[in-house]
Amino acid sequence: MTTQAALSHLKVLDLSRVLAGPWCTQMLADLGADVIKVERPGAGDDTRHWGPPFLKDADGNDTAQATYFTACNRNKRAITLDMAQPEGQALIRQMAAGSDILVENFKVGGLAQYGLDYESLKAINPRLIYCSVTGFGQTGPYAERAGYDLMIQAMSGLMSITGHADEQPGGGPMRMGVALIDVLTGIYACSAILAAVEARHKTGAGQHIDMALLDVGMAVLANQAAGYLNTGQVPQRQGNTHPSLAPYQTFDTLDGSMLLAIGNDGQFVRFCDAAGQPGWAQDERFRSNTLRVKNREALVALMLPVTRTRSTADWTRLLEDKAVPCGPINTLAQAFADPQILARGLVLNQTLGMSPKRLEATDSAAFRSALPPAAAAGTATQVRTVANPMRLSATPTVLRRAPPTLGQHTQEVLAELGLDAAQIAGLRSRNVI
Repeated sequence: MTTQAALSHLKVLDLSRVLAGPWCTQMLADLGADVIKVERPGAGDDTRHWGPPFLKDADGNDTAQATYFTACNRNKRAITLDMAQPEGQALIRQMAAGSDILVENFKVGGLAQYGLDYESLKAINPRLIYCSVTGFGQTGPYAERAGYDLMIQAMSGLMSITGHADEQPGGGPMRMGVALIDVLTGIYACSAILAAVEARHKTGAGQHIDMALLDVGMAVLANQAAGYLNTGQVPQRQGNTHPSLAPYQTFDTLDGSMLLAIGNDGQFVRFCDAAGQPGWAQDERFRSNTLRVKNREALVALMLPVTRTRSTADWTRLLEDKAVPCGPINTLAQAFADPQILARGLVLNQTLGMSPKRLEATDSAAFRSALPPAAAAGTATQVRTVANPMRLSATPTVLRRAPPTLGQHTQEVLAELGLDAAQIAGLRSRNVI
């Protein structure tokens, strides 16, 4: 029996580009929605060109396709359409009339000039759920500003609490290693859209969703924001230590370093016993987490000579059956070769234009030997993406399409709108598509 995906009944019109919007629509596509991505003719999404790195062809040479684009555009159908032309606008309105959801990340008011803003499309399709993703939201003094992830990391205060303290080597504000605010905005947007879908079941009406990167950047400050708002104390950068837990940081080992994340007193007692230092847990300075945070420097000074006596792997093996969180600090190469990652099938191997295949644990040697990815045959380009982490037992995520080439599905989608070959050829000749 074929299992139907959770969102297979939904149609999504994706007018977004770069990362936040496309991340949201890829989540919807993975859950089964039919997502049609609209791109500029000849250029496409900005991230198609954000390289290096680029995908490799069968001979190991760079293609024109940046790998960045593949991170957030799986399972979509892609068309090219010039919305600056009246014919292009008319086609988008026709698609919006038959869509459940529209996602866009133009500047505030940017689509109104084309008659593609929420109020205009609501008049055509009152059930439409219209999600706008911007840097600063639809209101406020910064509404018309462009916003990028790095700017939001800085403005939200996230960079001020990321990195080593000023007095330490390499100290200073530091950005995250990925555009995390973009990704989290995509996830929040997906949640908001699904909430709007649920609300539509009751009301029959769609609604406008206003998603702002800065709002998300502030929201995900989590415990750091709570601490400041309730005490007035401004959190400071402190590298890999934790403001409220100890020992919860990196430690040197015999062959490198490890991450030890002790979150309660029981874990600390078990760590001390395993490390052959039961007296640490009895020391009045370290009996509780609050005391350990207060006396962090003294505790770390005692621990470092001990952690340096074993390798990272030895520490991990020693502590794994004692419910004491401990592990290596992997490179991406080490992470993707990890047996747990392989066992969970988190890497998808796809040929552009073909169905994807999950890499199983038995493929680990093949995976390591195949980096960078090479095509299986001919001139086909291989692409690897990270599987969707949502695991639904009854309606699992679907894997239908590799990230599309520019305009790959233009003919197919326009034919579904009722255009014949001559009409499509005419649009192409007039550079509408």
